[in-house]
Amino acid sequence: MTKKSSFIIASILFSQLLFAQEKMPTIKATSKTVDIRDGVNFYKGSWIISPELKPDVYTTSSKGKKITFYTDKDFISIKITQTTKFNFIILLNDSTKALTQIKYVPSFLETLKSANKFNLLDKREIPKFTYQQQDNLHLVSLRKGFNLDSIAGTGNEISKILNLLHWIHNLIPHDGQHENPEIRNAMSMVSVCKKDNRGLNCRGLSTALNECYLSLGIKSRFITCLPKDSTDTECHVINMVYSNDLKKWLWIDPTHDAYVMNEKGELLSIEEVRERLINNKPLILNPDANWNHKSSTEKANYLYTYMAKNLYRFECPLSSEYDTETRKNGKQIAYAQLLPLNYFKQKPDKAELTEKENKTTFVFYKTNNSNSFWQAP
Repeated sequence: MTKKSSFIIASILFSQLLFAQEKMPTIKATSKTVDIRDGVNFYKGSWIISPELKPDVYTTSSKGKKITFYTDKDFISIKITQTTKFNFIILLNDSTKALTQIKYVPSFLETLKSANKFNLLDKREIPKFTYQQQDNLHLVSLRKGFNLDSIAGTGNEISKILNLLHWIHNLIPHDGQHENPEIRNAMSMVSVCKKDNRGLNCRGLSTALNECYLSLGIKSRFITCLPKDSTDTECHVINMVYSNDLKKWLWIDPTHDAYVMNEKGELLSIEEVRERLINNKPLILNPDANWNHKSSTEKANYLYTYMAKNLYRFECPLSSEYDTETRKNGKQIAYAQLLPLNYFKQKPDKAELTEKENKTTFVFYKTNNSNSFWQAP
């Protein structure tokens, strides 16, 4: 190719790019602050013009609704579809161009609804779930040390389960900004929290509560509820507690002092809450659910956004016992992972990882069989 031909091609491409830029919608502004109406919601001053981002992307899940950007001088609107990726320019002070994009992304609930399929015929081998007996010496010490019989009370089984939930929620604040203590059992963690005037993250709270249930002979597991995005480290850990009276698992969340019911006031399991979210069935959150007694836990955000994101897949230890996750040289901790059929990473069936620092080995078993994962004790 000659230099002249190359110059002509480059000129044509530059002209096409310039033409595309000229045609790109442009709105003017003299203030960096922008108001946004997203469907029925209006967010005043929620957007800061950032010319250095190319583009600066605003994401929305408001399919079928209109998004409007309001500067102090102008506005622009677009109706959102499933394929929306709308580019426009905000011209700041008639001199600085900020390439901006409005992009549709599925809501967490939409993503969850796409993950409704499991495989009940999945025969991949998973070791049996086990539950430490209440006569274990550590559990006996825990029960006596915290006077858990008295805390649980003399009422029926459900009242005992809820009394322990309320107690741990009131005893230790949630602190999601720090790691849990190295020794991860209820006695040690509560002691450290009192000594250092600190709290535990959701995993620590659920671990402590799990051991308290076991100490009273109540079968329980702590469950890591995970999002679809494997790079998203913001997950949530709660308890599944088995009621012999109701013959089912119950959703118990010590971080929010929360449990969930259907329209009849019947307590629900994690599996049932997930199914009801997917199938648009009514859910009721206990009215006193809260975060550290500083703010009420609102159903819409807690269930339909936060937990809708984190109910995509699950993981829990195969052995529910005292001191489950304290790292020790030569210790092995095994987990089961329940994955929906559309999760991108289905293999290997079994994986092992040994931490170099403490020589603890972690074993992970994958399954698509929800019946196997949620099996009764």
